[in-house]
Amino acid sequence: MSEQRRRVLDLYKRLQYMGREYPGGPEKFRQRCYNAFKRQSTETDPEKIEKAIGLGEYVVKEIEALYSLRKYRAMKRRYYDEK
Repeated sequence: MSEQRRRVLDLYKRLQYMGREYPGGPEKFRQRCYNAFKRQSTETDPEKIEKAIGLGEYVVKEIEALYSLRKYRAMKRRYYDEK
């Protein structure tokens, strides 16, 4: 299996796993993720594939930031009175 293919599959699995708690609902997230990967499935240019992988990594970081912010807000509500 090529290195790029392995990285793409790993990225897809990570996104599917992270989408379980997505605010819009996990099924909507899974479908959008599937469609995004399906659109790029015929790409053969290594440079374009690397660019798509980079974009996917960026999306992973954004989702992690979203979850961290949600966790921070929940803890803030739980422990501090807002006046």
